[in-house]
Amino acid sequence: MKTITITNPFEIALREQDRPVPGKGAALLKMRYGGICGTDLNIYRGTFAFASYPRIPGHEFSAEIVEAEPGTGLEPGMAVTANPYFNCGTCYSCQRGFVNCCTSNQTLGAQRDGIFSEYITLPAERIYDGRGLSAKTLALIEPFCISYHGVQRASVQPGDTVLVIGAGPIGIFAAMAAKHRGASVYVCDISEDRLAMASSFGADGVILNDSPGALEQQTAEITGGRGFDAVIEAVGMPGTFQNSIDAAAFRGRVVLIGISKQSLDFKFSVIQQKELDVYGSRNAVRKDFLELIDLVSKGVFSIDRMITDVYKASDAAKAFSDLHEEGGSKMKVLLEF
Repeated sequence: MKTITITNPFEIALREQDRPVPGKGAALLKMRYGGICGTDLNIYRGTFAFASYPRIPGHEFSAEIVEAEPGTGLEPGMAVTANPYFNCGTCYSCQRGFVNCCTSNQTLGAQRDGIFSEYITLPAERIYDGRGLSAKTLALIEPFCISYHGVQRASVQPGDTVLVIGAGPIGIFAAMAAKHRGASVYVCDISEDRLAMASSFGADGVILNDSPGALEQQTAEITGGRGFDAVIEAVGMPGTFQNSIDAAAFRGRVVLIGISKQSLDFKFSVIQQKELDVYGSRNAVRKDFLELIDLVSKGVFSIDRMITDVYKASDAAKAFSDLHEEGGSKMKVLLEF
């Protein structure tokens, strides 16, 4: 079979290797679609903190069951997706049931080889029935889960006024999840095109943060000077973290989904002054996957428009290059296997 491998920063090779053989409790899957996420792109760029090479990227995907053990509920031909975050099962987080933030977490495509291959094997317990969703739609479930989990961490309630900073796929998915929970949702970004996309997915308003003081001024106008009940940061930059703290109301909640290895000179006493609840949000859990598959299959969420580009897997080098060069004009990019 063929695999897509990042051999070094900005270098991608199509390699041949043996088709994997599923061990006990595992299933053999034939890949259908895989999404290129920010982590994959940063490994390609050489900016991911935990990158090592060569690396097979990818953890957002849909696949077809080829072979599975009896009794697993998985049948040949079934369209599926899966939880790609591998936990150790023994650390303090795992012992308490917080497997999404295992201290030794290994995410497919990041800390271990990912799914950008024609065939993969995974433990059956990690694989979820797609419940009739198309293969393209199923490839969007994992990134939606990241956002869905973050919104739950923010304890968004009906009547809340919520700000999402970042109008990429994760930010827009977060806005959709917050709307579903009954909030009024505003999305902030520096790109007018991305804000237009956020509006088309149901955001109540958008904030173009294109000049100093723009976010502060519009926050005051939207909230009557109170600030937002909850702010969800979906960028991963020092400046957007500061924006999140500043835009939150006194006794507000801030959730950080974005990832960065940069540092920030931060006046931390504002957290005490505002009595803010500041949360991290990492990965997602089985419950998130099952709930979202159910909601999307029932038509509660319509997400296919998030896909702006589909490349053949054999054109992976071009897909990564184009996303690196033209990321502002693209939302979710899929590889078709």
